[in-house]
Amino acid sequence: MTMSHEELVVVSGASTGMGAATARELARRGYHVLAGVRNEQAAGLIRGEGIEPVMLDITNPEHVAALAKRVHEDARPLRALINNAGMAANAPVETLPLPVWRTMFEVNLFGHIAMIQALLPELRASRGRIVNISSTGGRIVVPAFGAYSATKFAVEAMSDALRREVARQGVSVVVVQPGAVRTEMGATGTRTANDLLDSTSTESRGRYTDVMKAFFAQATEFGRSGMPAERAGKVIADVATTKRPRTRYTIGRDGATFTLLSRLLSDGMLDHALAANERRLLAHAAPE
Repeated sequence: MTMSHEELVVVSGASTGMGAATARELARRGYHVLAGVRNEQAAGLIRGEGIEPVMLDITNPEHVAALAKRVHEDARPLRALINNAGMAANAPVETLPLPVWRTMFEVNLFGHIAMIQALLPELRASRGRIVNISSTGGRIVVPAFGAYSATKFAVEAMSDALRREVARQGVSVVVVQPGAVRTEMGATGTRTANDLLDSTSTESRGRYTDVMKAFFAQATEFGRSGMPAERAGKVIADVATTKRPRTRYTIGRDGATFTLLSRLLSDGMLDHALAANERRLLAHAAPE
């Protein structure tokens, strides 16, 4: 893909974090970015040269249709759709309420499918690209990440099918698997986990004390050592615009390590490795 001031890129989930960083990087490279945001405050923060905020809840069919209409009526080709919007809610499988599971799939999977279905005609016409933001959690599942990883495993499968279906139509499909990145979604996910823990019965809370202690310790560690969102945004911009992309990219050293472990270790070996990591996290967890 060649850089041009006359090309569009759509980025969902562009209010903060990797989405906002990706939108700014693509605008800096000369693309006109339609940046999906959820409210006017976020629109005001992201608006700038080459960045046009659009109200976009990817689970809202009217929002998705309005965006597709905006793209269709623009004479500029759509070079890429970057499906970045997402949410996280961390709790053990047993205690996470079913409505939360369903909401996570609506946001992390079905919303992306809605965007793809709405914009594929424009991407076909431009021989453009779809970039689906997955996660290292789409390759390895750790305790308290069951629902989040389930959505990301689904994104991985959907992306594989889509890539093979549209390749002959000139549309490329790429998956990006970030590891630890310092984003607002990480902080929001931790607050949500706290709220979910507070709503759990005393019996269940006691049953999964170590699981959640390890989760919070891991979140704190990621907050300190995670890659800045700006660096991640540059990687995603590269993926969206490189001429001959690979099918998958990882972001961050931990992302590459997790991906390698998922290929090399048996389930039993991986269970032991993750249990050892949980013991390490518990040893360094803040006392209650």
